[in-house]
Amino acid sequence: MLTGIDPRMTPELLHCLARMGHGDEIAVVDANYPAARSAAGCVLDTPLPLAGLDAAAAVAMICALMPLDAYFDHAALRMQVDGAPDDLPPVHLDAARALAPHLPGGRPMGSIERQAYYARAERGFAVVTTSETRPFGCFILRKGVVAGP
Repeated sequence: MLTGIDPRMTPELLHCLARMGHGDEIAVVDANYPAARSAAGCVLDTPLPLAGLDAAAAVAMICALMPLDAYFDHAALRMQVDGAPDDLPPVHLDAARALAPHLPGGRPMGSIERQAYYARAERGFAVVTTSETRPFGCFILRKGVVAGP
């Protein structure tokens, strides 16, 4: 047993976050995302499931343990809605609220076109699957530096 860690956190995801280094990226994806295919190209080649969590809850849980990158334009990216890249559906707004306290310097979440998202996620460290059923509920988080005392 550990204290101070959300009980919904899985041992596999905790191990993944500990292994990641500065600049490594983790994809947090919805239930419709082709996670097995995408994860095959990642450092961890099988998806890490967070069953029962929506995207915002998963993002919040990860960001509570992993700092986001302050040395990059966008430490968090959202998958754009096809044909409407500036649209912010409720799933994006929910994730933005969950991310707000964790984004370095108050920078906003960035966005990435769907096919570019797939390509980037396939080169990441890991893919985390959620039970999110709303379309375009996919995000990429870039790990920052854990500052010393």
